[in-house]
Amino acid sequence: MTRPTRIIGAPIDYGANRRGVDMGPSAIRYGGLAAQLEDAGATVADDGDVSAPRAEERDPEAETPSEGRAKFLRETKAVCTALSDRVAETLDSGELPLVLGGDHSIAIGSVTGSARDADVGVVWFDAHGDFNTPATSPSGNVHGMPLAALLGIGDFAGVEWANADGLREENVAIVGLRSVDEAEREAIRESEVTAFTMSDIDEEGITAVVEGALEIATAGTDGIHVSLDLDWLDPREAPGVGTPVRGGVNYREAHSALETVAETGALRSLELVEVNPILDEQNETASLATELAASALGKRIL
Repeated sequence: MTRPTRIIGAPIDYGANRRGVDMGPSAIRYGGLAAQLEDAGATVADDGDVSAPRAEERDPEAETPSEGRAKFLRETKAVCTALSDRVAETLDSGELPLVLGGDHSIAIGSVTGSARDADVGVVWFDAHGDFNTPATSPSGNVHGMPLAALLGIGDFAGVEWANADGLREENVAIVGLRSVDEAEREAIRESEVTAFTMSDIDEEGITAVVEGALEIATAGTDGIHVSLDLDWLDPREAPGVGTPVRGGVNYREAHSALETVAETGALRSLELVEVNPILDEQNETASLATELAASALGKRIL
């Protein structure tokens, strides 16, 4: 029997170029999330969605950082602050928070909530580094910045609502990296974050890479947060994402990775992000997200 699980939706698309990812939480629920989790042995409660104003009603440039550009920063701050409280309350009640995005900027709220009163490690399954800052981002889209924000990199240094106090760089592992901006590449190299590229997966195999990532994330921590961006998978497996990159993991590799997470017993919080039903094919990506969540919570063939 797995821990009681509470579903929390964060339906925003402030951090992305392509609209529609705000409908991700609904699509994932519709894809059979609760049933999949119950099949994994979890008891499930749905806490609804964090309140989020529509992007069309807001000025993306209303609040800007000291340098560079970060669109919808004011709105992202409000949603992530509320989400952080929800995640922390869920953990206090003895439940596992499962956050549904929304774009990847919601990870700021998920991780700060998980790391509020604990030391956490993070495994970041993603095609992208998410290590840009307002000063380095080519687009100003915050979904390319959440790891930098959580770690207080660059312009995010000392930004209290975005920095995760219980998270250290040496406990962060990015898995499946294959699309990185030049400034991100340099920032990741200069940090103590460990990045496993798709080439590493090709050479070592998914199990060895994920085991290495988990060793990093669990070392000296109270548990791990898993952030799963569906663009981590190859677009042939997960077509409904806003920033697809060819050459990602396949269906079985993804399940194997999440099954390996479950085996540690260290999962503290989990999020599924960047499902865009407008771009999806028959809700395939959302349905896949539900299956992977179940694997992370311990669902097995036998």
